Amino acid sequence: MAGILVAVFWAILVSFIALVLVRLAQTLKAATKLVADVSEQAVPLLADASATVRSANTQLARVDSIAADVQEVTANASALSSTVSSAFGGPLVKVAAFGYGVRRAIGRKAEPAPKGSVFAGKSLPSARRGSRRTRGKG
Repeated sequence: MAGILVAVFWAILVSFIALVLVRLAQTLKAATKLVADVSEQAVPLLADASATVRSANTQLARVDSIAADVQEVTANASALSSTVSSAFGGPLVKVAAFGYGVRRAIGRKAEPAPKGSVFAGKSLPSARRGSRRTRGKG
C-alpha cells in the first residue's frame, strides 16, 4: 500500500512539474517573439532618430552662424551709435542750451516777473509753505 501511495505521489509531482515546464516554455516562446518584434521596430526608429539628430545639428550650426552675424551687426550698430553720439551729441546739446538761454532771456525782457514766482535762491511765499494735503483719508 505504501508503494502505491508513493507512486501516485510521484505521478502527481511529475505531472505538476511537466505542467510548469510547459507553461514556462510558452512564456519563453512569447518573450522571444516579443523581443524579436521590438528589435524589428526599434532599428528603424533608431535610424529615424539618428537622422533627426543630424538634421537638428545642421540647423543648430546655421543658427549659430546667424547668431554670430547678429552679434557682429549689433557691435557695428553700437559703434555707429557711439560715433554719432560723440560727433553730434556735444554740439547739439550746446545749440539746444544756447537756444533755451536765448528764449529765456527774450522772455524775461518781454514780460515782467509775476509776483510770488520762485527764483533760484529764493524761498516760496508763506501761503504755499507747509500746506500739505493728505489724499484718500476722509
